[in-house]
Amino acid sequence: MSSVTIRGIKKRYGTLTVLHGIDLDIEDQEFVVLVGPSGCGKSTLLRMIAGLESVSSGSIAIGDRVINDVPPKSRDIAMVFQNYALYPHMSVYENMSFSLRLRRQAKDVIDRKVREAAEILNLGKFLDRSPRQLSGGQRQRVAMGRALVRDAQVFLFDEPLSNLDAKLRVVMRVEIKALHQRLKTTSVYVTHDQIEAMTMADRIVVMNAGRIEQIGTPLQLYDTPANLFVADFIGSPSMNFIHGTLHIGASGAHVQTENGTRLAVPLMASGRDGQKVVYGVRPEHMTLTEGDAGAPVIVEVVEPTGANIQVYCKLGETSVCAIFTDRHEFRPDQQIRLTCPLEKIHLFDAESGLRL
Repeated sequence: MSSVTIRGIKKRYGTLTVLHGIDLDIEDQEFVVLVGPSGCGKSTLLRMIAGLESVSSGSIAIGDRVINDVPPKSRDIAMVFQNYALYPHMSVYENMSFSLRLRRQAKDVIDRKVREAAEILNLGKFLDRSPRQLSGGQRQRVAMGRALVRDAQVFLFDEPLSNLDAKLRVVMRVEIKALHQRLKTTSVYVTHDQIEAMTMADRIVVMNAGRIEQIGTPLQLYDTPANLFVADFIGSPSMNFIHGTLHIGASGAHVQTENGTRLAVPLMASGRDGQKVVYGVRPEHMTLTEGDAGAPVIVEVVEPTGANIQVYCKLGETSVCAIFTDRHEFRPDQQIRLTCPLEKIHLFDAESGLRL
């Protein structure tokens, strides 16, 4: 079993606490992504699993073995860093085989493992090259290959794609996910990029200020965010937030915005009449409507991306974004009306930020 069990983990640097009691279960063969803004503690947690940071309190176990006091080299983990950290004077073959040579494994075993990893990563024809003769994506493959030959119980990835250009990031994203589907090794991946998290993870752990905000599958987090932070962080462009007051009556329920616009909500909406709320709606769930239906907005900026059109508008003093797949000829200062299906609406308590 190569599950990872984290219980009550805290990390303190003097009087500063950066992790506030993290509890997390990572199942055997699972690909879990830790995501959140810079400074949220995700890389610190990963480094604690790796043994590169000490545990202030709590416990970390791989399988049935608590590893708090186990040195990094004895934890049976392999780590891929943001910096490729390849030895420039060594060939690709030598870089990939380095850890095995340190362990004095037999030459035939080393050769077999390196060539098997090179075949998986399409590095076979580059084994004799030095790192300076490789592209960024090829260097990252070498770093992954160096981890792959270890046959570790757990793979740890610390923002491995951050140094790559946008197109290559997409390619490597697919390759890492395909590699995991082939090897089925338990993997923990850290990123600040929510698109990486959404496309790669079996489950996502959203972190903020040293705490876990929500854990779930990508679509669970996207469709039912637990609070305003998760709703804002997951999704690009992020969810629209419109502040207002919830009104519930026998004939229906609606949110009245600060500029007096009424926005319909499901009659079974939780919350109380007169409660201050935040009305949330994803840009792609907004649709054009005609006549007096929907909310009147003023077009500010139109961004055609090819696959769709992103339209940034003003509802009173609130900025909202709508995404359309159909072609429309919008122009700045044009008034349009937008609506949203009731089942796609999210309501949050304005004070606590929690989902209603």
